[in-house]
Amino acid sequence: MNEPGGQPNRIEKNTKIKGDIISEADFRIDGKLDGNVKTSGKVVIGKGGYIHGKVECVNADIEGNFNGELLVSDLLSLKSSAVIEGTVTVAKLSVEPGATFNASCSMKGKNALNGNPPRPTEFKGSASPGVKQSTENAKTS
Repeated sequence: MNEPGGQPNRIEKNTKIKGDIISEADFRIDGKLDGNVKTSGKVVIGKGGYIHGKVECVNADIEGNFNGELLVSDLLSLKSSAVIEGTVTVAKLSVEPGATFNASCSMKGKNALNGNPPRPTEFKGSASPGVKQSTENAKTS
């Protein structure tokens, strides 16, 4: 989880933070954050972690809870224990069975990168057990 921007940062469980975080390094949240995170690295929300706010990052792995606006410029990976609510903008999305994804989701495909806006899609509910839901480089035409 190391990025050239610096050492990874960690918010441990039983830690609550209220405020905004700006960093060039990766972040792992196992505690609670009420605020915004902006990083040119990766954000990981651990199984007991929770973020309420806006997150802007390159990649994200979520096992815990997120409520707010999530902007991921590359891959968003939702593990089976993830609970997501709010709005999500991603390039690639991977959802494990069991994850709860109650969000308005926009996927940036090749057209979006060339200046055309992404086409919003709606998905609400949980991934069904035994069904792999993974979307990479979805075409928006």
